[in-house]
Amino acid sequence: MSDFRLEVFYTVAKRLSFTKAAAELFITQPAVTKHIRELEDQYKAKLFERKGNHIALTQAGKLLLHHAERVFELYRNVEFEINSLSKRKEGLLRIGASTTIAQYIVAPLLAKFRGKYPDVQLSLITGNTEQVEKALLAKEIEIGIIEGYSKNPEISYHEFLKDELVLVCSSKHPLANRNSLRPDELKTISFIVREQGSGTLEVIDHALKEAGINHAELKVEIRLGNTESIKSYLLNSSAMAFVSVHAIIDEVKRGELKIIDVENLIIERSFYLINLQGRITGLADLFFHFVNHKS
Repeated sequence: MSDFRLEVFYTVAKRLSFTKAAAELFITQPAVTKHIRELEDQYKAKLFERKGNHIALTQAGKLLLHHAERVFELYRNVEFEINSLSKRKEGLLRIGASTTIAQYIVAPLLAKFRGKYPDVQLSLITGNTEQVEKALLAKEIEIGIIEGYSKNPEISYHEFLKDELVLVCSSKHPLANRNSLRPDELKTISFIVREQGSGTLEVIDHALKEAGINHAELKVEIRLGNTESIKSYLLNSSAMAFVSVHAIIDEVKRGELKIIDVENLIIERSFYLINLQGRITGLADLFFHFVNHKS
């Protein structure tokens, strides 16, 4: 980093906390304050203002944050391109993945990528589809891998993997001896569903609507934020859930969970690689080529 003060400012601006920035950068809080004051003296403008116990960016701070993001993106591309001259692939690639993908899909992919490019450092954040897209738009990550497709005009979407969502229950469920259910029977079942903003929930709701069932007609027992929590709840309840087939292979093989078909209902979706609209550069471009070659 050519200017550590700018990195300090960027970290405070993203966390909106001097304390969190100090912990993340492994420096003291007074040191953070000193760097921010030096920047404010340099630009002769306040960068943060206090609002009760919180801080917020001033107009000057927002402007500096915008340019800092562009500067750091340029640094990463310069590092990548200079390393490429000597055939080295080095640098930091920041990736965001929605929860299901992070748990069951992306880990082996990242391991293989690191195996091929051991000098590339990877950073992975997780959240639902909405959160990953927000992180991309805020330039906190270079690439996202998501379950949904919100068609945000600022984002470019690239399909790379198919998935199917299946109806699952505990093998001890009263209906576990059934091989299939009629769509109208879904209205009588207690369901575990994902939280609002989840790409999985969006896909399920759309498919059910096509089958003549509105989400509001389902008996929602509980909303949970990730598939692991849903599986654990399923094993200890008489509820059902639609989950990715990738997520329940082991439990089905062990006889703990049972997949039940729903007549005339197939819920398929695609996983997408996403990036900001425009030319993909640096390590993000390298990762895209790697994934496309593997898929």
